[in-house]
Amino acid sequence: MPTVSKRAANGLSPEVDAYLAKAPEASRARLHEIVALFRSELPEATERISYGIPTWHLVENVVHVAGYERHVGLYPGSAALVAFASDFAGYATSKGTVQFPHDRALPLDLIRKVVRWRLDRVRATEVPP
Repeated sequence: MPTVSKRAANGLSPEVDAYLAKAPEASRARLHEIVALFRSELPEATERISYGIPTWHLVENVVHVAGYERHVGLYPGSAALVAFASDFAGYATSKGTVQFPHDRALPLDLIRKVVRWRLDRVRATEVPP
């Protein structure tokens, strides 16, 4: 069950911030960069912990991110992996996830493109109230 955050006065999720504080030191700075990007690109999304990792939700889960000792995992879903297959060439991938190793530059422009693509897909499926 996801832990839905009651956003702090600044609009940020204390649960996501707690995850970042406890993330492996090797991934912490990279996670902060990605989370800042998510917060910029997805201001209307709910931040929460789902599947034990930071998640941005708007009608459905838009994207997840997680930090590990040797890489940061981005979880945009399997359709995004198909849509961005050529961009993800050279990165380890599996169903719905791509790994960005710490020994390579973090592709923030690519991550931004993927997040915007996911947001467009989510908005296209929204049912009006």
